Amino acid sequence: MSDIQAFLLGLIQGLTEYLPVSSSGHLEIGKMLLGIDPEAGGLQFDIIVHIATVLATIAILFKEISWILKGMFKFEWNSETKYALNIIISMIPVGIVGLYFKDSIEALYANEHVRTMVVGVCLLITAVLLTLTHFYKANEKENISPLHSFIIGIAQAVAVLPGLSRSGSTIATGLLLGNKKEKLAQFSFLMVIPPILGEALLDFRHFLSPSTEYLAEHGASAPLSVSAMTIGFLAAFVSGCFACKWMISIVKKCKLIYFGIYCAIAGILVLILG
Repeated sequence: MSDIQAFLLGLIQGLTEYLPVSSSGHLEIGKMLLGIDPEAGGLQFDIIVHIATVLATIAILFKEISWILKGMFKFEWNSETKYALNIIISMIPVGIVGLYFKDSIEALYANEHVRTMVVGVCLLITAVLLTLTHFYKANEKENISPLHSFIIGIAQAVAVLPGLSRSGSTIATGLLLGNKKEKLAQFSFLMVIPPILGEALLDFRHFLSPSTEYLAEHGASAPLSVSAMTIGFLAAFVSGCFACKWMISIVKKCKLIYFGIYCAIAGILVLILG
């Protein structure tokens, strides 16, 4: 992977991690268009750019994160503790999927042709979800409930499939449940921080003492250059900061249907050309 390719893929990851168009699906499309072997350093690069976007989330939502942590360390039942509990509840479904179904899901689209088909179909599903938000009506509850947190967490767990947007799935699900749009984008971005960091640390552990079989299976047999990793990280971080702020503004205006149209077009093109 060249430095220019790393920059472009980092840019794609940073923008699409927050915009409801599927970062994993667009990374696959980007690699295909740039002629990059998906097995060459793929896991390394994915870990790096995902950590970059998590750090972008922390940077943009630092005030909110500080508010939660300060409230938790008061060691009392308050609004901050309730918020943290809802984030933990939202993590349960994706934790179950990660522990028991990760290998099965990866095997589902290990074949390049199958993976491309999955991306196309999931982009169309994302399009449907985003289009449905056009009929959004808010309820009178000020905060997201534990039950809604769990249901939104299920949406996040299903979105492990490439092409099914995590932010699109969680935000659209929350809107369709009637939650206030002002609260939803923030919650959606905060709830993904622990799972992504946890997965990245688990995968990074294998690089500290890798086996030949693991590296071959996960496409890490051709390590990336330091410059490519650095450029990809910076591109994902900077573009992620921009996209995170932009997405929060978009959700407040509830204009997700335009991204639904985009995902529908992209999904159809992937199925036709893939």
